[in-house]
Amino acid sequence: MKSIIPIFIALCFFQLSTAQEMPYKGPDEFLIGERQVPQVLLMGTWHFAYPGLDEHKTREEDKINIFTPKRQKELQELLDYVAQFKPTKIIVESGANTGYLMNRYRRWKKGEEELYANERDQVGIRLMDQLGLDTIYGCDAWGLLGDLHDKIGDSEADQYIKRVGDRHYFGGKDEWMKRYKEWYVYSDKQMPHNTLLENFLYLNQDKVIDRYFGAYISGGQFDSEAFEGPDALSMFWMNRNLRIFHKIQQLDIQDDDRVLILFGAGHVGILRWLYECSPRYELVEFDSLNDFTVR
Repeated sequence: MKSIIPIFIALCFFQLSTAQEMPYKGPDEFLIGERQVPQVLLMGTWHFAYPGLDEHKTREEDKINIFTPKRQKELQELLDYVAQFKPTKIIVESGANTGYLMNRYRRWKKGEEELYANERDQVGIRLMDQLGLDTIYGCDAWGLLGDLHDKIGDSEADQYIKRVGDRHYFGGKDEWMKRYKEWYVYSDKQMPHNTLLENFLYLNQDKVIDRYFGAYISGGQFDSEAFEGPDALSMFWMNRNLRIFHKIQQLDIQDDDRVLILFGAGHVGILRWLYECSPRYELVEFDSLNDFTVR
């Protein structure tokens, strides 16, 4: 009897290992197969012009002046780094004003005006010019909550939307928001001591991007007694980024396109998740461009 037990155990392990060697086919064997899909590079940024519209505001002494000779030299290094992706389309955080962006580009090329400090001009327009592209796309959108908030009536549903709308900025003074503030202030102080490329490589790390989104769900306005916090997040910030994703989908993007998407870093956590989930695109990591090969 004792001699049978080891044989029985061995047979069980054999059956288990055999079962593990028969995996399912991956979903992309059905959804993509040998097809080519557009490649997407997400480039999270801070707002070069520091408009002060976000909950956290950078102190004056920590701001980077993009127009100094040092920063302009670093900017070219950054553009050359991103140019290795050889984008065929560039999309920036701007409204439905591609015509406005192109007019600015033409006036700049004619020497009629200088580019603004913002990243749309300094990165988007300058990279478009460097690569010889013929257009740049603005694909920003406003969230559903903002649309509804402008049409408030007296009904119970309208008043709930108003209460939810008053929370959409997602700030707060609780312990988690204090920790986030400490991180933001530290990052602001570090950035002037690094090159633009070093700052972008830091800003676009997976963990950094994830934690930026984490600010929306870790405390502050999200921690409501009922569902006002989750409702505000889903109807404003999540919805806004879904609308941005949808607007980009509506562009004439071909299977062989390489699409650069330049948006505030707070957007990238959601956008990256959307592009990772969709089989319609291949996501390229920002820190991989030195090894990137155009297919």
